[in-house]
Order: sequence, then structure tokens, then C-alpha cells
Amino acid sequence: MKILVTGGAGYIGSHTVLSLLEAGYKVVVVDNFSNSSPKALERVEDLTGCEILLCEGDLTERSFLRKVFSDHPEISAVIHFAAFKAVGESTIRPLSYYHNNVSGSIVLLEEMESAQVRNLVFSSSCTVYGEPENVPISEDFPTGKVSSPYGRTKYMMEGIIADHSSANPAFKSAILRYFNPAGAHSSGRIGEDPRGVPDNLVPFVCQVATGKLEKLKIFGGDYPTRDGTAVRDYLHVVDLAEAHLRALRTLEGREKGFVCNLGTGRGASVLEVIAAFERATGIRIPYEIVDRRAGDVTEAWADPAYAEDLLNWKARRTLEEMLTDAWCWQSGNPNGYGD
Repeated sequence: MKILVTGGAGYIGSHTVLSLLEAGYKVVVVDNFSNSSPKALERVEDLTGCEILLCEGDLTERSFLRKVFSDHPEISAVIHFAAFKAVGESTIRPLSYYHNNVSGSIVLLEEMESAQVRNLVFSSSCTVYGEPENVPISEDFPTGKVSSPYGRTKYMMEGIIADHSSANPAFKSAILRYFNPAGAHSSGRIGEDPRGVPDNLVPFVCQVATGKLEKLKIFGGDYPTRDGTAVRDYLHVVDLAEAHLRALRTLEGREKGFVCNLGTGRGASVLEVIAAFERATGIRIPYEIVDRRAGDVTEAWADPAYAEDLLNWKARRTLEEMLTDAWCWQSGNPNGYGD
């Protein structure tokens, strides 16, 4: 069975491609490498001994995407990761986010329909919930009160996919709302390689540990949490990749699509993550607390019960394992895929 993975050279995409190949799937990757590196795919091929069929191009280019489907008529499903994903940046460049994340996804849906490919696993986000009234967050919580253009693109696409599904009963989607991916493959060969100053906490911590950055900036120390810093549900990227594989198999065996959260069910504050990293590595992380960042919420962590029941999936790796694996990747690749 052949699966198309958009954004397959990215952080989550590359780990999911690895899981798919290990499970015996053939994989076609579409990526424009705007925020990723082809070296990630080369290393996945080395780790698995399997070939990846790479199509370099942009989802917003209809003719390119149409050729991908015509050249690979065996594609039976799409896992859609390709998107801009920095919350802070989205508040500065909102139109770029709407063009890439929404317009590009619509083109993908249209070309899937033309090619009669009707199974989609969509990479959504807990940001669709906005600032929750309480935690943990379950799938029946209200959505739409998003705090950033990035979150709004995910919320908009969930609605568009739902409308498309209603109009086309043969089309099925698995919408996966995941929380905060962290860590790296245990080999240290693939991991998160942000361009410029990291937007996410764990790669920022790792770059401070290498000396590449002087100190960590903690955005907000006055949140109404146990230590004043924001709380998130950190999920090992390998657990997350395995969840996409489970979602794909579940979707193949169902008549209707589904929506589910992917998280651990446990929240950790920024200061708790720093302390856990220091315990895992023995490296002290200097930090300063600065003003809150636009678009951030106070705390968000998942109720994972539905995913456990539907997908027979549960996050298995601990926060310490995530940080150990993240450090293994960063210390072995201080300049990311540029090494």
C-alpha cells in the first residue's frame, strides 16, 4: 500500500515516514523544504533500508500536485503535515499562514478527489481549543476561540474537511489534535531542526545546552499555574508517529472518520521541563523570564482516553526520555541537518 505524506521531511513527518516504512508501507513524500531538509529523508532511508519516493514541490501548485497523483496511481491515503506552524510568527505573517495552510490544503483536497483518493489523516492541533476553561481537554470541548492565526488555520481546515466529508460520503478523515511534540528518534539521526531561533521550548533548551544560545527566554512567569509558567502536554515524537500509523489503520477499517486528541494526559510547566532536562543531562540551563508571548495559552493538556479506546494507542515514553532523546539528537547534530 502506498501512502502520500505531505511535509514528510519535517520534524513529525520524518518520524512518521520512518514508522510507515518499518510497517511495510511504500511512501511518497511531498515537501518544498521551506522548513526542512532532504537530509532527514536520506537518514530515514539509512535507518530503514527502504526507498522514499520524493516529489519536491509546493502544495499550492495545482499542476505539481496533479502530477504527483498521476505518477503514483497506487496512492490510497494521504497523511497531511505540510504547514507553517510557529504560533508567534503567525501573528506577524498571518496572510502567509492562510495561503500556505488553508489554500494549499484545499488544493490537496481537490486533487485527492480528482484522483479518487479518499482517506486523509490530518495534522491538527490543540490550538483549536484556544484558552480552555479547564483541563484536561477532551474532544467535546468547544473549539474556535483560537489565540493565533496558526490556530485559526487549523480550526478552519477542520471545518473545511468536515464540510467536504459531508458532501462526499466516500471521503473519510482522521483529524488528530495533538499537543506538544518533543524528543527525537533514539538513534539520534533525525530530530527537530528549527530555522533560526527555535519557537518551541525543548529545541530552545537544547540549543542553550550546546552554547549556541546564551540563555532560555521564558515567556511569562505570572500565569495562574503552580509555578507561574505555562503548562503543556509534552508528547514524544515517536509516540506521535506511531499514533499516525494507528490512525491510518483505524481509518481504513471504518466507514466514517473521527477526531481525537493525542497527548499523555499529563501537563508540565516550563520550569519543570528545565528541571527535568537538567536531571536527564546534568547540564544547567540559564534562563530569564520575559513578557508573555502573543498567542500563548495558560495551560493545555489532553484527556487521551478516546485515542486509547479508538486507536488502541497510548503514549509510552516519559518526559525524561523525550529530553534525553532530544539532547542525543542536538548534541550529535549541533547545527541540525547542516552538520
